[in-house]
Amino acid sequence: MTAIVSTPDAVDEAFLTQALGDAIGDAKVIGIARTQVGDGMLGESVRFALTYDRPNDGPASVVGKFPSADPTSRATGAGLGLYLNEVRFYQEIAPTVAIRTPRPYLAEIDEATGDFCLILEDMGPARGGNQLTGCSLADAETAMDEAAALHGPRWGDPRLGEVAFLNRDNAAVLGIAQMFPAIFEAFRARYGDVLEPDYMAACATFSENIAAYYEAGPPAPRTLQHLDFRLDNMLFEPQGGRWPLTVLDWQSVTLGAGVLDVGYFIGAGLPAEVRRKHEQDLLRRWLDALRKYGVTDYGWDEAWEAYRHYLLQGVFTAIFASVGTKQTERGDAMFMTMARRHCAQALDLGSLEMLKRS
Repeated sequence: MTAIVSTPDAVDEAFLTQALGDAIGDAKVIGIARTQVGDGMLGESVRFALTYDRPNDGPASVVGKFPSADPTSRATGAGLGLYLNEVRFYQEIAPTVAIRTPRPYLAEIDEATGDFCLILEDMGPARGGNQLTGCSLADAETAMDEAAALHGPRWGDPRLGEVAFLNRDNAAVLGIAQMFPAIFEAFRARYGDVLEPDYMAACATFSENIAAYYEAGPPAPRTLQHLDFRLDNMLFEPQGGRWPLTVLDWQSVTLGAGVLDVGYFIGAGLPAEVRRKHEQDLLRRWLDALRKYGVTDYGWDEAWEAYRHYLLQGVFTAIFASVGTKQTERGDAMFMTMARRHCAQALDLGSLEMLKRS
């Protein structure tokens, strides 16, 4: 086990030499250039450009991920087990699914403190997804294919019930449901003058019926869920087009209905007018892609019913994440974009009425 370095400033040449291990053979890292990556809400990410003491087949650069320096974000990431989830995903799950993710050179965590360190394959150059602008239909189709590459290989796999980090007790979920009205009030206090009244009312209805969201979901085979499957966590045409898409940020990975990721992506990633025109076609594309992994027992009717219910994860995230992470100008813009798109989706498809009937 390599010692955990939990801040990017503490990373030095000796640490990266040890972390890269067999990937660089007998070479040593003798120089590092640091560049901030993205605007992570729950963690800090830095690209390290590397200089070696001799030629080797190792990477020219890697990306390190660490706990957030912001106390609110760190408390959320560590307290809800999000940091643990991501490290364990790379250690235990990534090799068993077909979705493209960065190779982990190092993945370590101290469960007692929440300190963790990921040293990951650099997927650049790539075209980053942007939650504010949304994406093209072609990018959405690519995302549906990759969603199936996550869900299909472990669809209904009973062995997932033996994976400890995916099967922690649901006390955290129950706790969130119990305190969600207070979380919503904090959301309303922050964004009451920004979010349109119809959408704020939709958020209030969801808050009032959150227990039904967790308890009355349509039955669906369990598989792996990313649970934050959206554009800001995606790199299109990574490594100069070597693959169609790479998906990042596995802090929320869990077990549940795979269609949740589908509804969440479509609701967050497409402007409402585009979503309304292509929503069902994209869901059908995901269903067709699942067939490549042997999933033949999940039909349109049950998928559509589950889609309408589980798309409400987007409303949940817009409320919960906006008050559970550090506040930034881009973060506020992102969460309001998500709230508007997800609420419009829920209102269009009668999802809140489904909760009220439960």
